[in-house]
Amino acid sequence: MGTQLGMPVISPSPSTSDISAHQAPVGSSTSTAPLPPPASALALTPADGLLDRYGRKATDMRLSLTDKCNLRCTYCMPAEGLDWLARDKVLARDEIVRLVRLGVDRLGVRELRLTGGEPLVRADLVEIVAGIRANHPDLPISLTTNGLGLDKKAQALKDAGLTRINVSMDSLHPDTFAQLTRRPFLDRVLRGIEEAARVGLGLVKINAVLMRGINDAEAPDLLEWAVSRGFELRFIEQMPLDADHGWTRDGMITALEMRTLLERDFVLTPDPRERGGAPAQRWEVRRNADPATVVGTVGIIASVTEPFCAECVRTRITAEGKVRSCLFSHEETDLRDLLRSGVDDDAVVRRWQEAMWGKPKAHGMGHTGLGDADYVQPDRTMSAIGG
Repeated sequence: MGTQLGMPVISPSPSTSDISAHQAPVGSSTSTAPLPPPASALALTPADGLLDRYGRKATDMRLSLTDKCNLRCTYCMPAEGLDWLARDKVLARDEIVRLVRLGVDRLGVRELRLTGGEPLVRADLVEIVAGIRANHPDLPISLTTNGLGLDKKAQALKDAGLTRINVSMDSLHPDTFAQLTRRPFLDRVLRGIEEAARVGLGLVKINAVLMRGINDAEAPDLLEWAVSRGFELRFIEQMPLDADHGWTRDGMITALEMRTLLERDFVLTPDPRERGGAPAQRWEVRRNADPATVVGTVGIIASVTEPFCAECVRTRITAEGKVRSCLFSHEETDLRDLLRSGVDDDAVVRRWQEAMWGKPKAHGMGHTGLGDADYVQPDRTMSAIGG
Protein backbone atom coordinates (compact mmCIF):
# COMPACT_ATOMS: atom_id res chain seq x y z
CA MET A 1 0.00 0.00 0.00
CA GLY A 2 1.30 3.45 -0.90
CA THR A 3 1.12 6.50 1.29
CA GLN A 4 0.58 10.11 0.34
CA LEU A 5 0.28 12.75 3.01
CA GLY A 6 -0.30 9.95 5.48
CA MET A 7 -3.36 8.53 3.70
CA PRO A 8 -3.58 5.16 1.97
CA VAL A 9 -3.86 5.24 -1.79
CA ILE A 10 -4.56 2.59 -4.38
CA SER A 11 -2.75 2.85 -7.66
CA PRO A 12 -5.15 2.75 -10.61
CA SER A 13 -4.87 -0.06 -13.10
CA PRO A 14 -3.08 1.18 -16.19
CA SER A 15 -4.95 1.44 -19.44
CA THR A 16 -3.83 -0.54 -22.44
CA SER A 17 -2.21 2.58 -23.87
CA ASP A 18 -0.20 2.99 -20.68
CA ILE A 19 1.44 -0.41 -20.96
CA SER A 20 4.50 -0.90 -23.11
CA ALA A 21 6.02 -4.22 -24.11
CA HIS A 22 7.22 -6.48 -21.33
CA GLN A 23 10.88 -6.18 -22.22
CA ALA A 24 14.21 -7.47 -21.00
CA PRO A 25 16.13 -4.93 -18.89
CA VAL A 26 17.52 -1.97 -20.78
CA GLY A 27 20.84 -2.82 -22.35
CA SER A 28 20.13 -6.55 -22.39
CA SER A 29 21.21 -8.51 -25.43
CA THR A 30 18.53 -11.18 -24.87
CA SER A 31 15.59 -11.80 -27.19
CA THR A 32 13.90 -8.65 -28.42
CA ALA A 33 10.55 -10.34 -28.99
CA PRO A 34 8.07 -8.47 -26.77
CA LEU A 35 5.85 -10.32 -24.35
CA PRO A 36 2.53 -9.00 -23.05
CA PRO A 37 2.89 -7.54 -19.56
CA PRO A 38 0.65 -8.55 -16.66
CA ALA A 39 -2.70 -6.79 -16.69
CA SER A 40 -2.18 -5.48 -13.17
CA ALA A 41 0.08 -5.71 -10.14
CA LEU A 42 -2.03 -8.62 -8.91
CA ALA A 43 -0.81 -10.72 -11.83
CA LEU A 44 2.90 -10.22 -11.11
CA THR A 45 4.98 -13.34 -10.59
CA PRO A 46 8.41 -13.67 -8.97
CA ALA A 47 9.92 -13.91 -12.46
CA ASP A 48 8.66 -10.40 -13.21
CA GLY A 49 10.99 -8.93 -10.59
CA LEU A 50 10.53 -5.21 -10.06
CA LEU A 51 8.57 -4.62 -13.25
CA ASP A 52 6.46 -1.50 -13.73
CA ARG A 53 3.43 -0.92 -15.94
CA TYR A 54 5.58 0.75 -18.63
CA GLY A 55 7.76 -2.32 -19.13
CA ARG A 56 10.81 -1.11 -17.16
CA LYS A 57 12.40 -3.52 -14.73
CA ALA A 58 14.42 -2.17 -11.80
CA THR A 59 17.75 -3.90 -11.28
CA ASP A 60 19.68 -1.04 -9.59
CA MET A 61 18.86 -0.66 -5.89
CA ARG A 62 19.53 2.65 -4.11
CA LEU A 63 19.27 2.20 -0.36
CA SER A 64 19.54 5.16 2.02
CA LEU A 65 21.17 4.39 5.37
CA THR A 66 20.32 7.69 7.07
CA ASP A 67 18.77 11.08 6.41
CA LYS A 68 21.43 12.81 8.51
CA CYS A 69 24.22 14.80 6.91
CA ASN A 70 27.15 16.81 8.26
CA LEU A 71 27.12 19.32 5.37
CA ARG A 72 24.41 21.83 4.49
CA CYS A 73 24.66 22.08 0.71
CA THR A 74 22.58 24.95 -0.58
CA TYR A 75 20.92 22.87 -3.31
CA CYS A 76 19.89 20.16 -0.84
CA MET A 77 18.93 21.46 2.61
CA PRO A 78 18.50 24.64 4.63
CA ALA A 79 21.34 26.11 6.72
CA GLU A 80 19.73 24.97 9.96
CA GLY A 81 19.40 21.39 8.74
CA LEU A 82 16.29 19.24 8.90
CA ASP A 83 14.35 17.35 11.55
CA TRP A 84 16.26 14.06 11.58
CA LEU A 85 14.53 10.71 11.96
CA ALA A 86 14.62 9.09 15.38
CA ARG A 87 16.93 6.08 15.57
CA ASP A 88 14.09 3.58 15.88
CA LYS A 89 12.51 4.93 12.69
CA VAL A 90 15.57 4.12 10.59
CA LEU A 91 16.14 0.66 9.16
CA ALA A 92 18.29 -1.50 11.43
CA ARG A 93 21.29 -3.40 10.14
CA ASP A 94 19.53 -6.77 9.93
CA GLU A 95 16.57 -5.16 8.14
CA ILE A 96 18.91 -3.63 5.55
CA VAL A 97 20.66 -6.94 4.99
CA ARG A 98 17.32 -8.71 4.61
CA LEU A 99 15.97 -6.22 2.07
CA VAL A 100 19.11 -6.49 -0.03
CA ARG A 101 18.88 -10.28 0.13
CA LEU A 102 15.29 -10.20 -1.10
CA GLY A 103 16.15 -7.72 -3.81
CA VAL A 104 19.03 -9.80 -5.13
CA ASP A 105 17.76 -13.34 -4.59
CA ARG A 106 14.08 -12.81 -5.36
CA LEU A 107 13.65 -9.66 -7.45
CA GLY A 108 16.56 -9.45 -9.87
CA VAL A 109 18.59 -6.64 -8.29
CA ARG A 110 22.06 -6.67 -9.84
CA GLU A 111 23.69 -3.59 -8.34
CA LEU A 112 23.47 -1.84 -4.98
CA ARG A 113 24.33 1.71 -4.01
CA LEU A 114 24.28 2.78 -0.37
CA THR A 115 23.33 6.43 0.04
CA GLY A 116 22.10 9.04 2.50
CA GLY A 117 22.06 11.69 3.85
CA GLU A 118 25.64 10.88 4.65
CA PRO A 119 26.13 7.12 5.11
CA LEU A 120 29.49 7.56 6.84
CA VAL A 121 27.70 8.95 9.91
CA ARG A 122 26.27 5.48 10.62
CA ALA A 123 28.44 3.85 13.24
CA ASP A 124 27.62 0.38 11.87
CA LEU A 125 28.34 1.16 8.22
CA VAL A 126 31.24 -1.28 7.94
CA GLU A 127 29.17 -4.05 9.53
CA ILE A 128 26.30 -3.33 7.11
CA VAL A 129 28.62 -3.70 4.11
CA ALA A 130 30.14 -6.87 5.54
CA GLY A 131 26.71 -8.39 6.18
CA ILE A 132 25.58 -7.72 2.63
CA ARG A 133 28.83 -9.00 1.18
CA ALA A 134 28.59 -12.24 3.16
CA ASN A 135 25.29 -13.01 1.41
CA HIS A 136 26.32 -11.78 -2.03
CA PRO A 137 29.98 -12.40 -2.91
CA ASP A 138 29.65 -11.00 -6.44
CA LEU A 139 27.24 -8.10 -5.97
CA PRO A 140 28.63 -4.66 -6.96
CA ILE A 141 28.26 -2.49 -3.84
CA SER A 142 28.99 1.22 -4.15
CA LEU A 143 28.70 4.11 -1.70
CA THR A 144 27.79 7.76 -2.30
CA THR A 145 29.37 10.04 0.29
CA ASN A 146 30.48 13.62 0.89
CA GLY A 147 33.87 12.23 1.91
CA LEU A 148 34.02 13.58 5.46
CA GLY A 149 35.66 10.85 7.54
CA LEU A 150 36.34 8.67 4.51
CA ASP A 151 40.07 8.79 5.16
CA LYS A 152 39.47 6.95 8.45
CA LYS A 153 37.07 4.32 7.06
CA ALA A 154 38.21 3.65 3.49
CA GLN A 155 40.39 0.64 4.33
CA ALA A 156 37.77 -0.93 6.59
CA LEU A 157 35.10 -0.47 3.93
CA LYS A 158 37.34 -2.02 1.32
CA ASP A 159 38.04 -4.97 3.61
CA ALA A 160 34.31 -5.37 4.32
CA GLY A 161 33.57 -5.73 0.62
CA LEU A 162 32.71 -2.29 -0.71
CA THR A 163 33.32 -2.23 -4.46
CA ARG A 164 33.38 1.43 -5.39
CA ILE A 165 32.96 4.97 -4.06
CA ASN A 166 31.25 8.15 -5.32
CA VAL A 167 32.29 11.37 -3.59
CA SER A 168 30.29 14.58 -3.93
CA MET A 169 32.58 17.57 -4.29
CA ASP A 170 31.56 20.72 -6.15
CA SER A 171 34.68 22.88 -5.94
CA LEU A 172 38.44 22.76 -5.52
CA HIS A 173 38.50 26.23 -3.96
CA PRO A 174 38.06 26.33 -0.17
CA ASP A 175 35.98 29.52 -0.16
CA THR A 176 33.64 28.30 -2.88
CA PHE A 177 33.34 24.88 -1.24
CA ALA A 178 32.40 26.58 2.04
CA GLN A 179 29.87 28.79 0.28
CA LEU A 180 28.14 25.79 -1.30
CA THR A 181 28.27 23.43 1.69
CA ARG A 182 28.20 25.99 4.50
CA ARG A 183 31.15 24.11 6.01
CA PRO A 184 34.95 24.71 5.66
CA PHE A 185 35.91 21.07 5.14
CA LEU A 186 37.40 20.84 1.65
CA ASP A 187 40.74 19.58 2.95
CA ARG A 188 39.04 16.71 4.76
CA VAL A 189 37.10 15.73 1.65
CA LEU A 190 40.27 15.68 -0.42
CA ARG A 191 41.98 13.47 2.16
CA GLY A 192 39.10 11.04 1.96
CA ILE A 193 39.26 10.90 -1.83
CA GLU A 194 43.00 10.28 -1.77
CA GLU A 195 42.64 7.48 0.76
CA ALA A 196 39.84 5.82 -1.20
CA ALA A 197 42.08 5.79 -4.25
CA ARG A 198 45.05 4.51 -2.25
CA VAL A 199 43.20 1.50 -0.82
CA GLY A 200 41.74 0.62 -4.23
CA LEU A 201 38.04 1.34 -3.86
CA GLY A 202 37.39 0.74 -7.54
CA LEU A 203 37.12 3.60 -10.00
CA VAL A 204 36.67 6.67 -7.80
CA LYS A 205 33.86 8.85 -9.13
CA ILE A 206 33.42 12.50 -8.23
CA ASN A 207 29.96 14.09 -8.37
CA ALA A 208 29.66 17.83 -8.93
CA VAL A 209 26.64 20.13 -9.20
CA LEU A 210 27.37 23.37 -11.05
CA MET A 211 25.65 26.48 -9.70
CA ARG A 212 25.38 29.53 -11.91
CA GLY A 213 27.74 32.31 -10.91
CA ILE A 214 29.28 30.27 -8.09
CA ASN A 215 31.28 27.31 -9.40
CA ASP A 216 30.29 26.95 -13.05
CA ALA A 217 33.53 28.55 -14.29
CA GLU A 218 35.45 25.79 -12.47
CA ALA A 219 34.15 23.02 -14.70
CA PRO A 220 37.28 22.63 -16.87
CA ASP A 221 39.58 22.79 -13.83
CA LEU A 222 37.55 20.14 -12.04
CA LEU A 223 37.78 17.88 -15.06
CA GLU A 224 41.54 18.39 -15.42
CA TRP A 225 42.00 17.58 -11.74
CA ALA A 226 39.93 14.40 -12.08
CA VAL A 227 41.43 12.94 -15.26
CA SER A 228 44.98 13.68 -14.11
CA ARG A 229 44.33 11.47 -11.06
CA GLY A 230 42.45 8.68 -12.80
CA PHE A 231 39.03 9.67 -11.39
CA GLU A 232 35.78 9.89 -13.33
CA LEU A 233 33.99 13.21 -12.88
CA ARG A 234 30.22 13.35 -13.21
CA PHE A 235 28.43 16.66 -13.53
CA ILE A 236 24.81 16.66 -12.37
CA GLU A 237 22.16 19.13 -13.42
CA GLN A 238 20.65 20.80 -10.37
CA MET A 239 17.24 19.25 -9.76
CA PRO A 240 14.17 20.71 -8.01
CA LEU A 241 14.75 18.80 -4.77
CA ASP A 242 16.08 21.64 -2.62
CA ALA A 243 14.59 22.35 0.80
CA ASP A 244 14.03 26.03 0.08
CA HIS A 245 12.16 25.33 -3.18
CA GLY A 246 14.24 28.01 -4.84
CA TRP A 247 15.08 26.02 -7.96
CA THR A 248 14.23 27.53 -11.33
CA ARG A 249 14.67 26.08 -14.79
CA ASP A 250 16.36 29.26 -16.03
CA GLY A 251 18.74 29.41 -13.07
CA MET A 252 20.29 25.97 -13.50
CA ILE A 253 23.33 25.06 -15.60
CA THR A 254 22.18 22.73 -18.39
CA ALA A 255 24.03 19.75 -19.81
CA LEU A 256 24.60 21.68 -23.04
CA GLU A 257 26.17 24.54 -21.07
CA MET A 258 28.35 22.05 -19.20
CA ARG A 259 29.70 20.60 -22.42
CA THR A 260 30.34 24.10 -23.76
CA LEU A 261 32.26 25.04 -20.62
CA LEU A 262 34.39 21.90 -20.84
CA GLU A 263 35.18 22.43 -24.50
CA ARG A 264 37.30 25.42 -23.52
CA ASP A 265 40.07 22.94 -22.70
CA PHE A 266 38.85 19.55 -23.94
CA VAL A 267 37.45 17.65 -26.88
CA LEU A 268 34.44 15.52 -25.89
CA THR A 269 33.25 12.58 -27.98
CA PRO A 270 30.52 10.08 -27.04
CA ASP A 271 31.78 7.07 -25.12
CA PRO A 272 31.31 4.02 -27.39
CA ARG A 273 30.30 1.79 -24.51
CA GLU A 274 26.60 1.02 -24.20
CA ARG A 275 24.88 3.28 -21.70
CA GLY A 276 22.11 0.89 -20.73
CA GLY A 277 20.09 2.29 -17.86
CA ALA A 278 22.92 4.40 -16.43
CA PRO A 279 21.88 7.94 -15.48
CA ALA A 280 25.08 9.52 -16.82
CA GLN A 281 25.79 10.05 -20.48
CA ARG A 282 29.52 9.41 -20.71
CA TRP A 283 32.02 11.20 -22.94
CA GLU A 284 35.60 10.40 -23.82
CA VAL A 285 37.91 13.26 -22.89
CA ARG A 286 40.86 14.53 -24.92
CA ARG A 287 42.83 17.68 -24.20
CA ASN A 288 42.69 20.30 -26.92
CA ALA A 289 46.47 20.30 -26.95
CA ASP A 290 46.53 16.55 -27.76
CA PRO A 291 43.26 15.55 -29.45
CA ALA A 292 44.55 12.10 -30.38
CA THR A 293 44.90 10.86 -26.80
CA VAL A 294 41.98 9.83 -24.60
CA VAL A 295 42.83 10.93 -21.05
CA GLY A 296 39.67 9.79 -19.32
CA THR A 297 35.90 9.99 -19.33
CA VAL A 298 33.35 12.41 -17.95
CA GLY A 299 29.68 11.77 -17.24
CA ILE A 300 26.81 14.25 -17.38
CA ILE A 301 23.53 13.47 -15.63
CA ALA A 302 20.90 15.61 -17.34
CA SER A 303 17.71 14.69 -15.49
CA VAL A 304 16.11 18.02 -16.42
CA THR A 305 17.06 18.80 -20.01
CA GLU A 306 17.86 15.35 -21.40
CA PRO A 307 15.74 13.01 -19.27
CA PHE A 308 16.25 9.25 -19.38
CA CYS A 309 13.09 8.16 -17.60
CA ALA A 310 12.13 5.65 -20.29
CA GLU A 311 15.25 3.64 -19.46
CA CYS A 312 15.23 4.03 -15.68
CA VAL A 313 16.19 0.81 -13.88
CA ARG A 314 16.30 2.14 -10.30
CA THR A 315 14.35 1.26 -7.18
CA ARG A 316 14.89 3.41 -4.08
CA ILE A 317 14.47 2.56 -0.41
CA THR A 318 14.47 5.49 2.01
CA ALA A 319 16.24 5.43 5.35
CA GLU A 320 13.00 4.56 7.14
CA GLY A 321 12.31 1.68 4.77
CA LYS A 322 9.88 3.10 2.23
CA VAL A 323 9.93 2.23 -1.45
CA ARG A 324 10.18 5.30 -3.61
CA SER A 325 9.64 4.11 -7.15
CA CYS A 326 10.68 7.44 -8.73
CA LEU A 327 13.01 10.11 -7.37
CA PHE A 328 10.25 12.70 -7.90
CA SER A 329 7.34 10.62 -6.57
CA HIS A 330 4.76 11.92 -4.14
CA GLU A 331 3.93 8.40 -2.96
CA GLU A 332 5.94 5.94 -0.88
CA THR A 333 5.24 2.37 0.17
CA ASP A 334 6.26 1.21 3.64
CA LEU A 335 8.35 -1.92 4.06
CA ARG A 336 9.83 -1.23 7.50
CA ASP A 337 6.67 -1.86 9.50
CA LEU A 338 5.96 -4.90 7.38
CA LEU A 339 9.42 -6.28 8.19
CA ARG A 340 8.86 -5.63 11.89
CA SER A 341 5.45 -7.30 11.90
CA GLY A 342 7.02 -10.72 11.47
CA VAL A 343 5.70 -11.51 8.00
CA ASP A 344 7.52 -13.94 5.73
CA ASP A 345 9.70 -12.96 2.78
CA ASP A 346 6.90 -13.52 0.27
CA ALA A 347 4.82 -10.72 1.79
CA VAL A 348 7.71 -8.25 1.64
CA VAL A 349 8.52 -9.20 -1.94
CA ARG A 350 4.89 -8.78 -2.93
CA ARG A 351 4.56 -5.31 -1.48
CA TRP A 352 7.82 -4.20 -3.07
CA GLN A 353 6.63 -5.44 -6.46
CA GLU A 354 3.30 -3.65 -6.07
CA ALA A 355 5.09 -0.42 -5.20
CA MET A 356 7.27 -0.57 -8.29
CA TRP A 357 4.38 -1.54 -10.55
CA GLY A 358 2.86 1.89 -9.81
CA LYS A 359 6.04 3.77 -10.81
CA PRO A 360 5.18 7.02 -12.64
CA LYS A 361 6.05 7.35 -16.29
CA ALA A 362 8.47 10.22 -15.67
CA HIS A 363 9.39 12.86 -13.08
CA GLY A 364 6.65 11.75 -10.71
CA MET A 365 3.90 12.28 -13.29
CA GLY A 366 2.71 11.12 -16.70
CA HIS A 367 5.39 12.86 -18.74
CA THR A 368 8.84 14.38 -18.48
CA GLY A 369 8.95 18.04 -17.56
CA LEU A 370 10.84 19.23 -14.50
CA GLY A 371 9.91 22.88 -14.26
CA ASP A 372 6.71 22.53 -16.30
CA ALA A 373 3.59 24.22 -14.99
CA ASP A 374 2.12 20.92 -13.79
CA TYR A 375 5.27 19.71 -12.04
CA VAL A 376 4.92 19.70 -8.26
CA GLN A 377 8.12 19.41 -6.25
CA PRO A 378 8.13 16.60 -3.66
CA ASP A 379 8.11 17.64 -0.01
CA ARG A 380 11.25 15.61 0.68
CA THR A 381 14.70 16.92 -0.17
CA MET A 382 17.43 14.82 -1.76
CA SER A 383 18.99 14.17 1.64
CA ALA A 384 15.74 12.76 2.98
CA ILE A 385 15.01 10.71 -0.13
CA GLY A 386 18.43 9.16 -0.69
CA GLY A 387 20.46 9.64 -3.88
